[in-house]
Amino acid sequence: MALKLSVLDQSLARAPGQAAAALQETIQMAKWCEELAYTRFWVSEHHAFPSVAGSAPEVLLAAVGAATRSIRIGSGGIMLPHYSAYKVAEVFSLLANLYPDRVDLGIGRAPGADMATAVALATDGQPKFDAFPQLTAKLSEHLWSDTARPIVSPRPPDDIPLWMLGSSSDSAILAAQRGLPYNLALFINPQADTRLIGLYKSHFQPSKQRPHPYAIVTLSVFCADTEEHAKALQLAYDLNLFRFFTGQSNGRSMTPQEASNYHLGAHENAFIASRQSSRASGTQQQVKQQVETIAALHNADEIMAVTNMYYLADRKRSFQLLREAF
Repeated sequence: MALKLSVLDQSLARAPGQAAAALQETIQMAKWCEELAYTRFWVSEHHAFPSVAGSAPEVLLAAVGAATRSIRIGSGGIMLPHYSAYKVAEVFSLLANLYPDRVDLGIGRAPGADMATAVALATDGQPKFDAFPQLTAKLSEHLWSDTARPIVSPRPPDDIPLWMLGSSSDSAILAAQRGLPYNLALFINPQADTRLIGLYKSHFQPSKQRPHPYAIVTLSVFCADTEEHAKALQLAYDLNLFRFFTGQSNGRSMTPQEASNYHLGAHENAFIASRQSSRASGTQQQVKQQVETIAALHNADEIMAVTNMYYLADRKRSFQLLREAF
């Protein structure tokens, strides 16, 4: 069976004040990926990051749905501990009624922010990460139970898939126990255990919504017409991520040209090396081989690509080459 391909877009802003441009590029990318016949297009949730414009995926999905016709759209994901399970059910029921047979609801436990922001997001100042399994159960009940009260209005369609996102054994087991499809965030945790999806599949308990296990691996992809160009695009992303993690970026991304002139020290080289085995980078054929290897290694049914490149034209070309490869 051919490997399915999907997309995660993070609405990265190149500098403070460029959020509007980043969001418009996300919409352009959704339309482009639909033209290329990708399976689904998801958007992420991050808070208090100047370089990330996507703080409210449910709002962005409404715009993406209006700009597209057939591609599945979804959250990668909603950070459920911040919110009322009932409200999340309402929002995604509304989206699924706006865009029938197209909406995926992906949920995660991670804060998508620092802890001070997580406290600010909590209505009572108490983040509820430990209650994630209970919130997941409550959300499932609101979406699918005919006896749940209060009722969700508009009524949720029967086909809203609830996806579990994660990169640990806890998320894999919870997805299996609840009979949910699973998305392994390899791009976030490059050292994620290669046995996680196998663990999920071996413990899977069939549910009304999902009789069989199904798993996606989400990884970074840097595909270009030449290996040299792909490596330059990857280097720029790596350095921007390193500078963000170490508090050096101030929300401004380096261009590939600036990255090529950057002196790499021991810390930068170690950071880059730690991510190499969990992504695909190079020419079309090199990326195809790497993607197939990672999918087989992790026992994935589908690949979701994150292509965080500075220029929109490079991102579009990367997704075009990847899609043509398969």
